[in-house]
Amino acid sequence: MPAFPRRSGLVLHLTALPGPFGIGDMGVEAERFVDFLVAAGQTYWQVLPLSPTGYADSPYQGTSVFAGNPMLISPERLLADGHLVADDLVQRPAFPDARVDFGAVIAWKTALLNRAFARFQRMPAGVRAPFERFCAEQAAWLDDVALFMALKEAHALRAWPEWPAPLAAREPVALARARADLADAIEAQKYRQWVFFEQWERLRRYANQRGIRIIGDVPIFVALDSADVWANTRLFHFDANLRPTLISGVPPDYFSATGQLWGHPLYRWDVMASDGYRWWIERFRAAFHFADIVRIDHFRGFYNYWEIAAGETTAINGRWVDGPRDDLFDAVTAALGDVAIIAEDLGDFTAESRAGLDALMERSGFPGMRILQFAFNRREGDRFFPHNYPRACVAYTGTHDNDTLVGWFASSSTEAERRDAARYLCGGSADIAWSFIRTAWMSVADTAMTTVQDLLSLGSDARMNLPGTLGAHNWTWRLPAGALNGQIAARLYDLTDIYQRLP
Repeated sequence: MPAFPRRSGLVLHLTALPGPFGIGDMGVEAERFVDFLVAAGQTYWQVLPLSPTGYADSPYQGTSVFAGNPMLISPERLLADGHLVADDLVQRPAFPDARVDFGAVIAWKTALLNRAFARFQRMPAGVRAPFERFCAEQAAWLDDVALFMALKEAHALRAWPEWPAPLAAREPVALARARADLADAIEAQKYRQWVFFEQWERLRRYANQRGIRIIGDVPIFVALDSADVWANTRLFHFDANLRPTLISGVPPDYFSATGQLWGHPLYRWDVMASDGYRWWIERFRAAFHFADIVRIDHFRGFYNYWEIAAGETTAINGRWVDGPRDDLFDAVTAALGDVAIIAEDLGDFTAESRAGLDALMERSGFPGMRILQFAFNRREGDRFFPHNYPRACVAYTGTHDNDTLVGWFASSSTEAERRDAARYLCGGSADIAWSFIRTAWMSVADTAMTTVQDLLSLGSDARMNLPGTLGAHNWTWRLPAGALNGQIAARLYDLTDIYQRLP
């Protein structure tokens, strides 16, 4: 398995980067963030899933696990490449700086991308050749994704189960007619994907050349309303009417008396095994085109997962079912070689399940995660205290699902948690976020990570996501321009040097 040397890094999703176009993108501010990481002595930049977002603008509810999010395309790069003219960028809404207004951004940027595509169509054949090559090389996923997105636009963004039955069922005659009727819209979707991957590869190459490695994110389950499910219903539990029969979730625990009903259609692991897990092999192949290292969200689902009958209104009535375990990862490594994976292994476990998952991770060589903020929640046990960390793990001060450390210490923690944290951190409550960072950095964990929000000691209003809720407080936070300055870089560099995590 790939080795994880003693290194550190920062978590920041691309949407949170500053800039004048309402949402972070793959342009100059992304390169400036890479430069900051280098100046601060860091090795890793961790991002959330880069898929096109659907329901509630969550990156974990993407419309395709193979595609990139066109909203992350840099207008300035399009201008530099001749796909836009300067006037195209002059007239734009007065976007807020502190939050992403997804509705306004999507409307403006979609129109902008349509103008860029129209100009690109008029370019000489030689300029279009890389696009044509991309379409041919990526046809296995691109054709379905482009058709899916064009059909969604043609049906007022309704979910595919609500489309006319012949289209939902992918009847060949209906698909052929749609491809003919929507030819221009399909080509426009392919253009957006080509531009996304051109810009992403440019940014990733810039980062890699400067010694920065990208950690990507792969959710184990995929959304019902996605090209992945629509094009591959045989790989999921559906009935003859294309309705899911078994869905995802987690059982009741201390935090929720009714559990969490996620609602993703569950995989037909028997069908996937019958063709050697080809879909998963291609999914991992795509993931490693996005990133150098991949974090798998809800990794425990490969060991066992909570199965709920569709139609249930809570997650109470479910059962644990064995996942594919070693069979899947044996197939993946046979096809792709050793892969650098971080296993998100959080959650409630019986002793048997915890031991079984740990054994699977040890056999696979995948490090798990330790969340320092969880150490002071006495229900979580001792595994999150740094003095109990193994070397083969990734220590996080918190993740996108946690409150910021300042917010946690000020309001969302209990008095006992605050007292325990102050004791453990040697009275470091005056600068709580950096006390956590120092503690994670000094741990034996091979990899230590913190969020940019915690690096800046920001409060709860900078939290990225509050699980189990919907609204404009989730996924919308943006980094203030100029906040990551030389003083902060020098402070983090010094800490990284002290604890021997410099590249």
